[in-house]
Order: sequence, then structure tokens, then C-alpha cells
Amino acid sequence: MAQEFVSDDEVLFERRGGTGLITLNRPAALNALNHNMINALSGRLSEWEADESIRFVAIRGNGRAFSAGGDIVEVHKAGLGNASAAFFADEYRLNAYIARYAKPYVALIDGVVMGGGVGVSCHGSHRVMTEKAVFAMPEVGIGFFPDVGGSYLLSRLGAYGMYLGLTGNRIGYGDALRVGIATNAVASADMPALLEKLVQAGDVEGALAEFSKDVPAEGDEASFHAIERHFSLGSLEDCILSLEGAAGEGEEFASETLRIIRMRSPTSLHVAFRAINYGAMLSMDECMRMEFRILNRMLANRDFYEGIRAAVVDKTKDPDWSPASIDEVDPAVIEGFFAPLEEGELEL
Repeated sequence: MAQEFVSDDEVLFERRGGTGLITLNRPAALNALNHNMINALSGRLSEWEADESIRFVAIRGNGRAFSAGGDIVEVHKAGLGNASAAFFADEYRLNAYIARYAKPYVALIDGVVMGGGVGVSCHGSHRVMTEKAVFAMPEVGIGFFPDVGGSYLLSRLGAYGMYLGLTGNRIGYGDALRVGIATNAVASADMPALLEKLVQAGDVEGALAEFSKDVPAEGDEASFHAIERHFSLGSLEDCILSLEGAAGEGEEFASETLRIIRMRSPTSLHVAFRAINYGAMLSMDECMRMEFRILNRMLANRDFYEGIRAAVVDKTKDPDWSPASIDEVDPAVIEGFFAPLEEGELEL
């Protein structure tokens, strides 16, 4: 079988017959995405979309992660000297492009998929997860917001998406399959055979049907019902009040969820709630433009750099948020995150 293999070390591209195979290749960094990787992905995907001999694209990660996100350490270093929005603009363009890709786009998720990793996997046509998969959008924990199309993806999961966005909690492949983040569940041990079948048959649906299995959700029914009750309300304040009321009555889920939310950036929580609410009414492209507006304001927001410092630079896990509580956040400040950009909107 004819193969073409091209490497720039951080992301590998291989042509296996009619399959365009992408391997994210920064295992020591959990395949965190940097600007070079984003640009390489965009260029090769465009080339393969126009190439009639490529029937579909598959993307995977090398090592124990699919991709744990964007390279936020690089962003933090750049931010100390005024970070540029250019990386995010190119990343958001890539996310929107994947969502409208003209060929099947199969994400083989056999490990951690978070943040930027979600952006290059979960907008594709097929999201295949194994028992090793761990999904999360943990941005509110670093003073950021669920971007890379999170406003589009999470808003289409209803209350469960709001729950994921406001807590940053991790879920496994059972819950991901139940709510529709994953389209297929496959055993990790079967991933090599699945890829070989995809390459040989060139039939995405047939190959997935052979290896996919039904798996139970990790969460219990009581938790799913509690999420629907607490996170389907019209404001962040109402969600908090609902959780507080249930916690006062002894509901363990509500108490634990409140504990987690109170650790997150209050500003990020307000922004995330509004973005996910708005996202339900917007197309993917519109969501990316909205997120780019928010991003530009986040790059000037103290909480973002403080969150990264506490989480991954100093690793003290003691962020000093400002404002420090949800009720101290000025609504006018949150409104400002969503205002049109004087310097121009994101072009897709």
C-alpha cells in the first residue's frame, strides 16, 4: 500500500491509501497544541480536502493523551509581555474549518482530551473514545472560558453542557457517549485494529460498526437528574441558588458541585454562562466570532494569568481571583467581554 510520511516532529502526517492520518506528537507535553501545530494542521487538512484520493481523515495522539489543550505556558509567557491574539485566531479558524470539513473526520481519542484538544477532535464528524478517554473543558479553573467552539458544543448538550462548562469536571467515555460528545465507544486495545480496518476498507461507518460497543454511563441517574434541575435555569445566580438550596437539604451532589464552582474564577463563570447560553442560538462560525471577542478581553484580564500561574507555572493551586466572589462581578464588565471589536472581528 502506497504511503507518504511527512514529519515536522510536533505533528505527523501520513497518507495510508485513501486515509489521511494525523498524529499529534508532543507526548511529553500531553500533545498540547502550539501555533506551529495549528498552522500545520490547517494547511494539510486543506490539501487533503481538495485531494480526491483522500476519502477521510483520522487524527490521534501519541502517548497517554490525545491532547490536553493549548500550550498555556507559552500563552502565559507571552502574556507577561502582552500576548497576541494571533494564535487564537488561527486556532479558532481551524476549529470552524473542522466543523464544516467536507470529508469524514475521525477523532481517535484514547486518552486525555481537553481544551484545545477538544477543538481539533469534537467538532469532527466521528468522535471515537476508549475507556482511557478523559474529556473536560476546565478553562474556568484558570481564569479563562470554554473556547475552541465550547460555546457551540456545550450549548447543544443542554443543562449537562452548562454543568461541564461551569465546573470544568472530567468525564469518561460512558458519559461522553450518553450525552453525544462521543459518537462511538471502542476498547483501547482495539484501536490499532480499528485504524487498520479503516485504512483497508475505506468505510468509516462499517469499520466503526464492527468495533463499537455500548458502554454504561459513569454517572448515576440521580446525578443526571440533579444536573438537569440545577443547570437548566436562566441565570448563573439562579443555578447557584438552586445548588445552595439542595445542599442545605443534604444533597451530596449539590454540596460537592458548589465546592468546585466556588474554586473557579467568578469572572470566568459569568462569561462562560453567558457564552454557552448565547451559543445555543448561534452557528459554529458565529460562536467562533463571539469567542474571539471574549478572547481579546480575556488576554487583558488579570484572572487568566493568575489562573495559569497557580495551575501550571507555580503549581500552588491557590489562585487569587479578582473579584473574589460571584456576586461581586460587575454585569457591565461581563457585557464588555461580548462587545464588538473595534479592531475588527474574526475572519473565517
